[in-house]
Amino acid sequence: MVTISATASEDKTQNCVLTPKKKAIVAATSNSITPSTAATTSNSSTNAETNADQMTPPNILVYKKMEAIVERMQAENGGVTVRTVKAFMSKIPSVFSGSDLISWILKNLNVDDTAEALHLAHLLASHGYLFPIDDHYLTVKNDNTFYRFQTPYFWPSNCFEPENTDYAVYLCKRTMQNKTRLELADYEAENLAKLQKMFSRKWEFIFMQAEAQSKVDKKRDKLERKVLDSQERAFWDVFRPMPNCINTTEVDIKKAYRKGGSSLGSGSSGSTRVHNNLSVEQLTRHVQMLKLKLERRTIKISKVAESYISYFEQYREFDYFLAPPDYPNPWISDSTELWEMNKEISLKRVKRWGFSLRELLKDPAGREQFARFLDKEFSGENLKFWEAIQNLKSLPQSQVKEAAKKIFDEFLAPDAPCPVNVDSKSVELAKVALTNGPSFFCFDVAAEHIYLLMKNDSYPRYLRSDIYKDCLNGSKKKVKSIPNLFGKIQR
Repeated sequence: MVTISATASEDKTQNCVLTPKKKAIVAATSNSITPSTAATTSNSSTNAETNADQMTPPNILVYKKMEAIVERMQAENGGVTVRTVKAFMSKIPSVFSGSDLISWILKNLNVDDTAEALHLAHLLASHGYLFPIDDHYLTVKNDNTFYRFQTPYFWPSNCFEPENTDYAVYLCKRTMQNKTRLELADYEAENLAKLQKMFSRKWEFIFMQAEAQSKVDKKRDKLERKVLDSQERAFWDVFRPMPNCINTTEVDIKKAYRKGGSSLGSGSSGSTRVHNNLSVEQLTRHVQMLKLKLERRTIKISKVAESYISYFEQYREFDYFLAPPDYPNPWISDSTELWEMNKEISLKRVKRWGFSLRELLKDPAGREQFARFLDKEFSGENLKFWEAIQNLKSLPQSQVKEAAKKIFDEFLAPDAPCPVNVDSKSVELAKVALTNGPSFFCFDVAAEHIYLLMKNDSYPRYLRSDIYKDCLNGSKKKVKSIPNLFGKIQR
């Protein structure tokens, strides 16, 4: 059995993350804040203290307590047993099981309950001090699942604020390595596509950087490379967690305001302390820089133009200033076809239903077709509930209380005859709103939930259904053309 040492110099796996480049950065940083450097002038000393205070994370006291526990776990004598496990045709270096970790907590800490020990282990994992070797979900189970300690270089007390470019380099490097354990998860592949679109102008530089790092990694020892890859993955699982996971690196806005130096916002006391040390020229340059940031566009004009062009191309045939109408205007002609349009649904109307759910519900015929489809799928109560909310907003104030109670009893009550699929939080908010006094907007949260459910689930299936296809094929008839009153459009 091999136990892990708390001293980084005694354990090769603990030092494996500190590449020469990173060591140089750490050394330069430590040299830049030495007392001899900070004491050159009184102003530079004050600025160094201010910067050090700003770089201290608000949760530093919590981090120190966690790190004290982790250091005890990593102690050579009396720590958690860390070993190299032999698997089929491979070795898994520097791991320990979840049951060993929970047993150590119950034995060495003032913890008597297994559930409390699991909770403590989960907190340590969620902050990145230890992690499962085969899962992106940072939690601990009391079984034989293998875990590994994170290197101190990646501890959150070091005040990391990784940028999206670093994340893009990491994901790009993962795609270059032909290993099953390094394949991108679905959410990571989506993030990589978004980052590639975001950094399209400098993606070649990011790719070259990732390629260089990949070549350096290949020169390392096989076991060392395994440990390094897992520790780097765990680092990004903390700062870029998978969906539906808590991001423990988010700073409480109240703490950030009190600190006055956080990137999330600056408090009045902190900003005053910093500005007192700046000259008028420095403040003037700072104000000019802030003005330039305000004038800078956050969205590319080309992307905005593309979205506008695609929108207008989609709706061009429905703009009667650019395309002839399907039916003549009954106010300037003797034709009554426009009043009878609901009897026969035109192809243009049916095609417009496929643009969005809002377009479908805006058309009475489309809403009727969608209701038939929902009844066929036994989810017609969703549309009925949404329509009831829209009708509630058009009632006079004197009828709101009675209508709101009727809606709640029909759709949201425990014994409702037509219950809808909403979460308990939305039901509680609606119940509180009814207790405090019903209004036009007491069901807005639940209505938004149902609308998104129909938009993301029912509506795409409706477009693929036979009901919509039959309606689309049945509407392909010859439409009487009306000459454009404005003449030929010059393009």
